[in-house]
Amino acid sequence: MHTEAISMGHAGQKRIERRHLVALFVALVFASMTYPNQAHAQIVGNMEANIPFQFHAGNAKFPAGKYVIHMFDDSDLTVMEISSADGTSTSLFQVQAAEANSAPGRSELIFKKYGDRYFLEKLFDQGNLSGSQVVESAYEKRIDRGAAEATEEHVPAHRLVQKGN
Repeated sequence: MHTEAISMGHAGQKRIERRHLVALFVALVFASMTYPNQAHAQIVGNMEANIPFQFHAGNAKFPAGKYVIHMFDDSDLTVMEISSADGTSTSLFQVQAAEANSAPGRSELIFKKYGDRYFLEKLFDQGNLSGSQVVESAYEKRIDRGAAEATEEHVPAHRLVQKGN
């Protein structure tokens, strides 16, 4: 008789656990539908900017000049490529989702400035709160630790329109 009561108690507890799991699953599905993945709103396509100073993007260093930046194909929106307009310099760098405090009035690149060193930090499209943030390189982390306060430099960018056939 005592063992029957224990068995019935375990069966009741398993039903409660299943209810909790089902409720948790429903809550997760609802949350994922309500708050879609921000990665889909990141920079997609080509942007062009004339950068007036030497800078770092990921682990690469670039001279001032005109650059094209685009999301690297098949990267799940986590890798971007930057190339000089003349094709002499190119590099890949990692990015993650970023959110602006307010929708930017123009497409722009945001650089962190430590003294006379510039590091590409974020990219935003005009009117879009969601953008891409560059993952800090080991070199930038070292500079950041030893530097005084960093400032920001905003550089206007524009979308490159692909020409039809």
